[in-house]
Amino acid sequence: MKRVVITGMGIWSCLGTDLASVKESLYQGKSGIGLDQDRLTYGYRSGLKGIVETPVITKQMLDRHTRAGMSEEAQYAYMAARQAFEQAGVDDDYLRQNEVGCIFGNDSSAKPVIESSKIMDEKHDTAMLGYGLIFQSMNSTVNMNLSTIFHLRGVNFTISAACASGSHSIGLGMMLIRQGLQDMVLCGGAQETNYYSMASFDALNAFSVRMDEPMKASRPFDKDRDGLIPSGGAAALVLEDYDHAVARGATILAEVIGYGFSSNGGGISEPSDIGSVLAMSRAVEDAGISLDDIDYINAHATSTLQGDMYEAMALGRMFKGQRALISSTKSMTGHECWMAGASEVVYSVLMMQHSFVAPNINFETPDEYSEKLNITAKTIDMEVNTVLSNSFGFGGTNSALVIRKVRE
Repeated sequence: MKRVVITGMGIWSCLGTDLASVKESLYQGKSGIGLDQDRLTYGYRSGLKGIVETPVITKQMLDRHTRAGMSEEAQYAYMAARQAFEQAGVDDDYLRQNEVGCIFGNDSSAKPVIESSKIMDEKHDTAMLGYGLIFQSMNSTVNMNLSTIFHLRGVNFTISAACASGSHSIGLGMMLIRQGLQDMVLCGGAQETNYYSMASFDALNAFSVRMDEPMKASRPFDKDRDGLIPSGGAAALVLEDYDHAVARGATILAEVIGYGFSSNGGGISEPSDIGSVLAMSRAVEDAGISLDDIDYINAHATSTLQGDMYEAMALGRMFKGQRALISSTKSMTGHECWMAGASEVVYSVLMMQHSFVAPNINFETPDEYSEKLNITAKTIDMEVNTVLSNSFGFGGTNSALVIRKVRE
């Protein structure tokens, strides 16, 4: 099989809107979570969210016609993809002359759907909906925009797999390149942050209400956690066949060596330690490594009571006695939902490049499950060669990826 490497990355998140600022936030353990009063006014129990900068996309970047069809998450993804292609040394001439694919994770597009409904309720006239809302409202809004803007002519589809969407997109991109079906695929995940998008989660009491201390609200694995914090943005990665990357003189950032998946087959919102173990085990087996080879685990842990408990059980079963450090970057970002599986690979590669493990901030009191884990609450300076990244979602979808520094 062909080897699959990462040659470009881009990020637009509450930790920053470029790789350098995001790396610094990770190293400093800086939270990107704040309080959004508009959510409380709208009727949320919790006003907490990851504060993501609104992209400024000018007419010099994209024409008005194109911008009209871009949802919020498509705008984030565009900004991240620009960064990824630039770092990979891929310009417009290359994209026009070569076949490049696009697989992105995106599981909803709430704002344009609700706005369309409001217009129809008030005007009762479909002519009032305008041109762009149809392209904004589809789950494939990110893919259709990126493939059009960047002239992508390879594989083109959206992964809709809840909070594992971004991770599965990388796994499937890797599989296509391994099989020789594509030389290069733009992969990633995107998530809108407007207050329309997550109201149903708030209704399930899934969100933290620790609003007096927003930056301490996301507490993965901590005994006193009381829910997740919604967040979003976009992450983009250029995946490429190793020989292809070498031939064109690309800088190789890391190698994707393992992908594992599973489905819990249980309740629609019930996590499973068994399903988690199966996905992780498959990823490690696919990578051809031992558990002792893993330096760091970027846990899925979102700061919910059940989810963190089951993942801690799974990690304890697999990694008891192993040396791998564990942290959840969601302690700083909140839960980036459909983008999380992709952004956490970006975060992990940044740790690899700069030789540190980011902290699981706000981890002050372990519970009976997390006390058995090798969780770090502070930044650790160390060489990071191999990373396991977990992503689990509603409906029992599980994904795990193994990323490694490139070996010649």
